[in-house]
Amino acid sequence: MSAAAISPAVPKPAHVPDALVYDFDMFRDPAYVADPHKRVLDLVKNAPPIFWTPRNGGHWMLLSHAANFNAARDTEAFTSEFIPKAELAAMKARMPPGMPHIPIPIPINLDPPDHTKYRAPLQRVFSPKAILAIRDSIVALATELVDAVKERGHCEFMKEIAEPMPVQVFLKMLGLPLDRQDEYREIVAAHLSDPSPDARAMIPKLQRIAASMNDTFLARRDNPQDDIISLLWKIEVDGKQSTIEDMQNYGVLLFIAGLDTVMNGIGHGVRHLAQNPDLQAQLRANPKLVPEATEELLRRYTFTVPPRLVARDMTFEGVEMKARERAMLFLPAADLDSKEYPQSESFDLNRENKVHIAFNAGPHRCLGSHLARVELQVIYEVLMARLPTFRLDPDKPPTFHCGHVVGVDSLNLVWDV
Repeated sequence: MSAAAISPAVPKPAHVPDALVYDFDMFRDPAYVADPHKRVLDLVKNAPPIFWTPRNGGHWMLLSHAANFNAARDTEAFTSEFIPKAELAAMKARMPPGMPHIPIPIPINLDPPDHTKYRAPLQRVFSPKAILAIRDSIVALATELVDAVKERGHCEFMKEIAEPMPVQVFLKMLGLPLDRQDEYREIVAAHLSDPSPDARAMIPKLQRIAASMNDTFLARRDNPQDDIISLLWKIEVDGKQSTIEDMQNYGVLLFIAGLDTVMNGIGHGVRHLAQNPDLQAQLRANPKLVPEATEELLRRYTFTVPPRLVARDMTFEGVEMKARERAMLFLPAADLDSKEYPQSESFDLNRENKVHIAFNAGPHRCLGSHLARVELQVIYEVLMARLPTFRLDPDKPPTFHCGHVVGVDSLNLVWDV
């Protein structure tokens, strides 16, 4: 590791044994940024199943499938409420009149039972039936984007297809203007690239996200349309109508999740396809295999790393942890755990167990998983149907970013025309 490239190390807490310390920077580790899932495999093989890293303020990394699955389901041991309710209330009480609201992404930064109450109104919007109803429009958009580059023989896939497809779909669903797409993407990228270990440091960024949507929030309150923002104005939680503060809380979560996550899954999957012409040929010959391929690609290239706080002093999976320590659900490693998936490093279209946790597990399982699956399947189907065999541009290798979302920054493809 290059010391200049990674964050400073902090001292090891007394309760952490030396055997569980492993030096890894989830934002800046050079090998991780160079080829993320190659580095994940290295960690799975050589690091402890649960380890403490001194980087980025010091925190736990959960690698094994069992540790991630169990922690994700145990919200009493691993909380998603990064600023305690009492502390947040005190912060708000100290704020001068007229200060901007402090948005809390809901329901993702709530624990049950509050999480359940705030998640329920969104279930219908992201149900399989609701997503199936917009599938044709997703196909049309994907086809338009692919056809725009087809005759050229090359493209920078992330910027020209992987980003605009899911982003435009979600902006339309949410009710935000498409002509502000670049602005919104810049805001969410700045938010996700921040490695600060202090949740309070994120408040200005969350306020910026909320501010970017305020005009639309107010417009939909006064003139409802057929979109998610209009729907959220109509809901009630505990018998109370939505307020502008509720809209900002919901909005920051939907904004961050909807405008970033799926494009990275698309990038990882298409990179694999570009490296494997035989798989492309198999899917072209039998498009019905695309859903199976999608699930195995999600398992092989899982890309989200949800953070948690240890809720109390405890022993978890034989590891002593202290209250308020941070723990990362390292889902990319969980889905490469050889105890759960034999020959986990191999993409196997015929793998018997494709039940991955790329969308997490437990009450916080990804609300948008049905939408993500449809978008992934659609882009693979359209690429197979409308492009000849494509490959990576040997002169422009892919680049990546890491952190809470492991993503593809650039993916240059070429094909014969």
